[in-house]
Amino acid sequence: MKIGVLCSRVRVEEKQIFTALAQRGVPYDRLDPRELVLEPGRNGLERYDAVLVRCLSHSHAYYATRWLEDLGIRAVSSHQVVATCGDKLLTTAALQAAGLPVPRSVIAFTPEAALQTIESLGYPVVLKPLVGSWGRLLARINDRDAAEALLEHKATLGGTQHGVFYIQEYIDKPGHDIRTLVVGDKVVCAIYRRSDHWITNTARGGEALPCPLTPKLVELSLAAAQAVGGGIVAVDLLENREGQLLVNEVNHTPEFHGAMQATEADIAGTMVEYLWQIARGKA
Repeated sequence: MKIGVLCSRVRVEEKQIFTALAQRGVPYDRLDPRELVLEPGRNGLERYDAVLVRCLSHSHAYYATRWLEDLGIRAVSSHQVVATCGDKLLTTAALQAAGLPVPRSVIAFTPEAALQTIESLGYPVVLKPLVGSWGRLLARINDRDAAEALLEHKATLGGTQHGVFYIQEYIDKPGHDIRTLVVGDKVVCAIYRRSDHWITNTARGGEALPCPLTPKLVELSLAAAQAVGGGIVAVDLLENREGQLLVNEVNHTPEFHGAMQATEADIAGTMVEYLWQIARGKA
C-alpha cells in the first residue's frame, strides 16, 4: 500500500505530515498538482490506495478529488467535502440542513437587494466572498455609506468572487473564536484564536491559545464535520455574548501550526493513522 500527498507548497503542516508518515513506516509520495496532467478515463496513479489532499488552490482540490474518486482512489478530503466546504453558502446550507446553530446568513444577487437585506438585518453586518480563506475579502459594514460603497465596488469588479452577495449577521464575540480539528470520529484538539481585531484568523495575526474540549464543543464539532461529509476538517465556532456556540465555517484543508504551538496533540500523527485506515478500507 502507498499514500499520495497532493500539495503544491510544503508548509510546516506538510513537513509534520511527512515526518509522521516516515515514523510509522508508511510509504508515500508527494504529488505536486502543478505537475499533474489529468485525462478522463486514464489513471496513472494506480499505486496509491489513498491521497491526502493539501492543495492551497480550491479549484485544484475540487477537480483533482473528482478525478481521483472517478478512478476509485479514496481522497481525503473527499470531493463532496471539498465542494461543500469550498463554498461558504453551501457550507451554511449543509449546517442548517443538519439543524446546527449558525449565524443568520443570506444571499442576494443584486446590489439593490443586498442593500435592502443589510438594512433589514441591521448594522453591523459581515460581507463575505463565497470562496476564500485566511480571512481575506471579509468586510464589516457599519453603516449605509460603507454598504453602498462596498456593494458598488463588488458589482463593478464582477466575476464569481463578487457576483453573489453573501451577508452574515455580525456576532459580537468576546475577543476570540474557537477552532476545533476533527479527524474521522475524533475531535483532536481545540484552540481559541484571540485578537484585538474582529477578524481572529491566525493568518491575520490571531494568537492561538489552548481551549478545553467540553462535551458540548465535541458534540457540535462532530456534528458539523458530519454535516459536510466528514473526514479531516477544521470547524470554526463563534461564541456570542450569551455564551451560545454557533458554527461559522468548516475548512476542508486545515492548517494547524497554531494548534501545534497551543496544544500537545499529535495532530499530524492522528491524521496519518486515519489516512492509513482509509487506505486499508477500514474507515
